Amino acid sequence: MAQKPRELTPWVSPLHNWGFELRELRNLRRLSLRSLAKRAMVDHSHLGRFERAERMATRDQAALLDGALDANGMLFRLWERIGDEHGHVANPSVHVAKSSMDLALGLSDQATSDGEGLSVPCRLRDGSVVWVALNRRALLRSGVGIGAATAIGLASPAAADSGAVSGLVRKARAASTYGSTPVEHLRRTRRLLIDNDNLLGPRHAVSATRDHIQVIQELRRDAKGVDRRDLMELQTQYGEFLSWLYQDLGDPKAASYWLDRAMQWSQTVGDQDLTTYVMARKAQLAGDVADLVDVVDLAEAAQGMARPRSRLAAVARTYEAFGHALRGDADESERAIDDVRNALDGVASDPTPWGVWLNSSYVEVHRAQGLEALGKHDQAADGYAAAIRMMPDGYHRDRGVYMARQAVSMAGARAPEQAAAIGMYALTVAEDTGSGRITNELARLDKALIPWQRLAEVGEFRAAFDATLVHETETDPI
Repeated sequence: MAQKPRELTPWVSPLHNWGFELRELRNLRRLSLRSLAKRAMVDHSHLGRFERAERMATRDQAALLDGALDANGMLFRLWERIGDEHGHVANPSVHVAKSSMDLALGLSDQATSDGEGLSVPCRLRDGSVVWVALNRRALLRSGVGIGAATAIGLASPAAADSGAVSGLVRKARAASTYGSTPVEHLRRTRRLLIDNDNLLGPRHAVSATRDHIQVIQELRRDAKGVDRRDLMELQTQYGEFLSWLYQDLGDPKAASYWLDRAMQWSQTVGDQDLTTYVMARKAQLAGDVADLVDVVDLAEAAQGMARPRSRLAAVARTYEAFGHALRGDADESERAIDDVRNALDGVASDPTPWGVWLNSSYVEVHRAQGLEALGKHDQAADGYAAAIRMMPDGYHRDRGVYMARQAVSMAGARAPEQAAAIGMYALTVAEDTGSGRITNELARLDKALIPWQRLAEVGEFRAAFDATLVHETETDPI
């Protein structure tokens, strides 16, 4: 039996993306590695390493492959984007704290081979917290116990079941035996995955969501007519959801990659609301990474695509409000929030399934987030408190995100003891769910509390947070 090709991770870096596109083009042209090697006059063993991002092609090899695959310069342009990124990133030497492993290794689903990297929050020697890429081998050598290694998926590089997707395909096709269809089965599965994410956090749903995208792609090979369109719509929805999972894990590169794929897929569906929603989500992600250039433009683009006075127009306007705050424009930010508040009653009857979570609490959270960006810490802390009180039950992880942001605002308002107390609650949620968004906010809080580190409550929080991080050390690199 032929070995299953290694799953590629094009969102990790330009080098990984180049390997992914190389394999995609080769498969599209129905060429084996040896056939392409002969056509491009490149060693076939090198080609396999190029595709797996284990080796970088030379300029001449990239040009030869572009021509052999009739890529019209696309493959070569992607190669040029790699620049000097390949081979220059040296991770700091780290040791792994054995407590709170679920938080520190919240991105374990990204690691699919023994040497593949996963990102974890790391305390550098200067005290700052950054996300660094480690590999399975390094983590296992650094002293993670076998029980913890098994729990986070590190114990065996071959742990993933190569037949998992095939089994899921068979299960979807068998849906008719119990009065359903593959499309209905996949819709129910997506709802279950969403519920799972709400309850347990993103890392438990990432692998299953990726697998189901492959299932849908397999089913689309034989589907026709309405079924084929419905499957593409589902593929778009799964792609957007996977982007959200990576966003919550604190991996904006992967989140952006899957949003781009969802946007591309949505264009073939012809559902304007779905495309608009994906565009609004791109604005939200830009706000999460404080992209001052794109956030307002993307939000305005989404509003231009949305039906007038629709819920999606209000969702996009909410993200625009935060974008204005990031740019320091308090008046425009408040004006946008007021527009959304005034629109809430009118959009309640909007039949679209997208953005149904838009309510007063959600709007007030974004107003508070904008106030924090504008340096109005007292008002932001009060805004978060009010929004959290309005939140419905069942949003454990999101409550943790907002409480972490509230704690940052309280530290800015010079209320360190209250900030530390709220931060401890948010830290518990982060450990429960593996949410990278919460971790990032707690890293901000940790830094903001340094002036009061001698206070008992502050010291307790900072010590508890520190225990969840890996640490840069003075030792030789692993």
